[in-house]
Amino acid sequence: MGEIEPISVMRMPATSAAGAPPARVTFDRRELDRILDLYGRMVALGEWRDYAIDFTRDRAVFAIFKRAMDTPLFRIEKDPRLARRQGAYSVVSQTGLVLKRGRELPQVLAVLEKPLRSV
Repeated sequence: MGEIEPISVMRMPATSAAGAPPARVTFDRRELDRILDLYGRMVALGEWRDYAIDFTRDRAVFAIFKRAMDTPLFRIEKDPRLARRQGAYSVVSQTGLVLKRGRELPQVLAVLEKPLRSV
């Protein structure tokens, strides 16, 4: 039997040859792992039930829902244009209030962590 060769993943360059920005802003694998880890824990607690991901030219959005038909409870957004000023990552509430903004995703996601309760 022959060896199984790993699948090569084609990555989009940060900029094109002409220096234009990429066609869409996306979450990379490390960012998605962090977000989905938090999402999985909150689903296990019964807090969240559904999510949606949207990639546009300007930003990437991970929307979190309590029920599929509702508006999102929270949106985790990545906007590279704000990276130098306020930080590329933000957590936005259902009402549009920015709960946390920063340069490091784990620090921004900390606002969504449930505090431990004593039993």
